[in-house]
Amino acid sequence: MISAIMISAMKLPLSVCRPAFFTALFCLILINPLNAADEAKFSPLPLPLSNNAVAISHDFGESRIFSFMGIGPKKTWDAVTGSAYELDPGSGRWKELRPVPGVAGRLGASAVALHEQVFIFGGYVVDGQGGETTVPDLNVFVPAENRYYRGKDIPVPVADAVVVVYRDRYIFVIGGRSTAELGAVPNVQIYDTDKDTWMQGTPIPGMPVFGHAGAIVGDTIVFVDGARKNTGGANPKYVASSDCWMGKLPSAKKGDITKIEWSQIVAHPGSARFRIAAGAGAVDRRGGKIYFSGGSDTPYDYNGIGYNGRSAEPSALTFAYDVYSQQWETVNDDVSEPTMDHRGLLVMGHRLVVVGGMRFSQQVTGNVTVINLNRK
Repeated sequence: MISAIMISAMKLPLSVCRPAFFTALFCLILINPLNAADEAKFSPLPLPLSNNAVAISHDFGESRIFSFMGIGPKKTWDAVTGSAYELDPGSGRWKELRPVPGVAGRLGASAVALHEQVFIFGGYVVDGQGGETTVPDLNVFVPAENRYYRGKDIPVPVADAVVVVYRDRYIFVIGGRSTAELGAVPNVQIYDTDKDTWMQGTPIPGMPVFGHAGAIVGDTIVFVDGARKNTGGANPKYVASSDCWMGKLPSAKKGDITKIEWSQIVAHPGSARFRIAAGAGAVDRRGGKIYFSGGSDTPYDYNGIGYNGRSAEPSALTFAYDVYSQQWETVNDDVSEPTMDHRGLLVMGHRLVVVGGMRFSQQVTGNVTVINLNRK
């Protein structure tokens, strides 16, 4: 291509060809590295992990991916880790960070990046007797200093909640499973990152769920599915929920952000699922979409075995909800490496990035799965 440009330039007067040639050459030099970076391969996590809390930061114009805690290949209580990692998408390599504070690692935590920090909410710890304790912890990681500090505890401890950021200040912790006495809760707990305080928002309607998936675009929250209490009997104690909800937040900056207008929306493509990976794409002139990938139609315990006693398996379906047209669409119905057991999905331009998870037969993986939105 460069030679073709040079030949064409030789046929023009020097005063014309010089700017044209060097402009074209500069563009080629610029585009090639961008394309190379755009298609960079991501290395697997240093340790295969599932149920790890993930977040992406775009501070200073560069994207960085973070993974916190999760469970290793043994899928036993002592395989839960507090490890933390950071990936540089440019090089595709991970580096180990300081582990998340606490006497034990956690599952079901949620993470989100904001203002050069990563906020890590809740989750539960597992003991050697199979007991599970939901914690109220809010740990804030400062990447530039590789350190954590403690935020104000979540008023109602939760695990497997949906977490979204609003107005670059408020973090909504939606639903989730709390203590053994409370079970799944309808609470919408709102953290003010400026004041280190909590507020309570309009509760989610319908039956409370955990392990649901969702995100926010503009002033619209969408979440789907999850597990709910089985109203038909004690066995299994949890079943998949097919409910899909939209929450509208005040569009005016002075509006009361605790007032959320919830409404039910039509079911998404495919069956109801548990622990889907979800994340929001960028808003542009064509609108904004929330993406969902993987998950299992069988709610399960941390080892991947369903509450019904059967093995849970991942779905190969990826779909999206267009917030502006209010329509569902199928993005990819046959992902090459389906996974479940997720705590988030990361959107990078035209790619969806899924970090870790469980593959078929509950095999814990450290792979970084990339789903190309431009796939024909």
